[in-house]
Formats: sequence, C-alpha cells, structure tokens
Amino acid sequence: MTNNSYILVSPCRNEADFMRKTLDSVVNQSVLPSLWIIVDDGSTDDTPMILAEYASKYEFITVLTRKNRGHRSVGPGVIEAFYFGYEQIKLDDYGFICKLDLDLIMPEKYFETLIQRMAENPRIGNCSGKPYYVDKQTGKLVSEGCGDENAIGASKFYRRQCFKEIGGFIRQVMWDGIDGHRCRQLGWVAVSWDDPELRFTHLRPMGSSQKNIITGRIRHGFGQYFMGTGFVYMLASAIFRIFHPPYLIGGFAMFWGYIKSALTQVPRFEDKALRQFINRYQWACLLKGKAKATVELNEQQAAVWKNTHGEV
Repeated sequence: MTNNSYILVSPCRNEADFMRKTLDSVVNQSVLPSLWIIVDDGSTDDTPMILAEYASKYEFITVLTRKNRGHRSVGPGVIEAFYFGYEQIKLDDYGFICKLDLDLIMPEKYFETLIQRMAENPRIGNCSGKPYYVDKQTGKLVSEGCGDENAIGASKFYRRQCFKEIGGFIRQVMWDGIDGHRCRQLGWVAVSWDDPELRFTHLRPMGSSQKNIITGRIRHGFGQYFMGTGFVYMLASAIFRIFHPPYLIGGFAMFWGYIKSALTQVPRFEDKALRQFINRYQWACLLKGKAKATVELNEQQAAVWKNTHGEV
C-alpha cells in the first residue's frame, strides 16, 4: 500500500433507509478506499441483504457481522462496533483511516481532497468536511453548525500516525470530542472545512439519537460533563443552541443532561491532565472567541509536535 491509501471502517445497524446513498457515493469517489470494512451491528432490517449486494460487486468492501444485542446503542456501542472491524486490519498498511457512518452522501472528490490537504500540512492529524441536512419544510440544505476545531463524528478522517498516538477513540459518549482535544494536546491539528467540495449531506440530523433529538441533546449534555467541560462553558453552549433547531428545548435539554450528570455525580473522564487542558482551551474560547483561541493554541502546540516529529 502507498502512504496515500486509506481504509474506511463503518459501524451500522438498521441503515436500510439511508445506506444505498452512502454506498453509491463512496464507490463513485475519485480516489477509492483500499479497503472498506462495514460492521453490521446486528441489523434486523434489509441492511444485511444490501451489504451482501455491494460486497459482491466491489472487492474492496468487506462485511463483518456482530450478534444482535436487541437494541441500537449510540456512543460507546458505535465505537465497540468500530473496533470490531478495526481489530481485523493492520493499520500500518494504510496511510489514513476513517470512521464513516452509513447515513451520508459524500461529494465525489471528498477523500481525495482531504488527503491533498493533509499532504500540504503534515500537522493535520484529523479532518473532515461539514455536514448539511435537508430541511423538511423548505427542501433546502441547512448547515448543522459544527465548529472548525475538530472533524465531524460521522466522518472522522485520521492520519495513521496521529490515530495511533492519541490512542484511538475512547469507548464512551463524547468520543468524537475528546479525540480532537487529545490531538491538540499532542501538537496535532484537528480541523473541518466548510468548502463546497467537502460539504456532505447528513441524512439523519446529528444528535437525533436512537429515540429522538431531545434524547440526543440530553446525551450530549452528559457527554460534555463526562469530558470535563466547565459549568460556564456549558451554559454558554446551551444558550447558543437555544437559537438553533430544535429551538429553545434543544439547548435546555443539553443543559439538563449536564446538570443531571453533575447532581448524580456521574464519573468523569479519568485523564485529569487532558480535562485541565480542555478547560483552559474552553476559557480561551469564551474570552477570545473559538476561532482565535484555536489558532493561538495550535501555534502554541507547534513546539510539542516538533519535539516529537522533528519538523513543523
């Protein structure tokens, strides 16, 4: 394999309503993956049939099946399924690895563009484009409003070396936030771009959960508490979300998930040094704005990366 080769690992469960669009958008990429491992996490709909159909047509698609646990499990369940596939590969054979959901439509040059941008900046360890969803009333694409300081959880594209250095994903809610902070702590750059060639369609609204979007927002609040997010930053984040769909209740649900976790003394992420690193960054975001705080932190952490990798 070449340094530019990449592998996709896709956990899925009961994605028959969405997955053909994802499958078609990947097999039509300008640069195809060397291997695509799709982990069927106990689907009970037509997912297995659809996967078998595509695997028979495309040699780079491999389907693995896990035993049905009886329910959909977001967060840690998704990562358990990811690692079920990850453990079947030798990562050193590939230049990049991507955790990719099966409810997305990717633009044709999506992966080619990510690889090119990472080649231009060797400090970029984790990146993605931006997700958009179709508004049911207007039919227009609407941005999910994700920040630039991390790759999107639905499409986590990693440089192999960076993924190994951060220790991969934790098996808990907020895995897709903690990884970006760990990247910065080690001097890597985590980023997503809102450029036309990298905008992808999210067929299921982010954070909608296996039940509904309110449950997803409450879960997000718990995840923020687990990660170590401070009270003031969480309050500001919840207020920000009040003005985005679902209006008012989404922000309140996030804040309730955080407060409930604090009141019940839910255990927090055990890495105290990283929690402190996250808190300092969040205070800088509140005082300076997230864009400026992120640029300054990446500049500060360049020395950390240079000490490990020998160049900037």
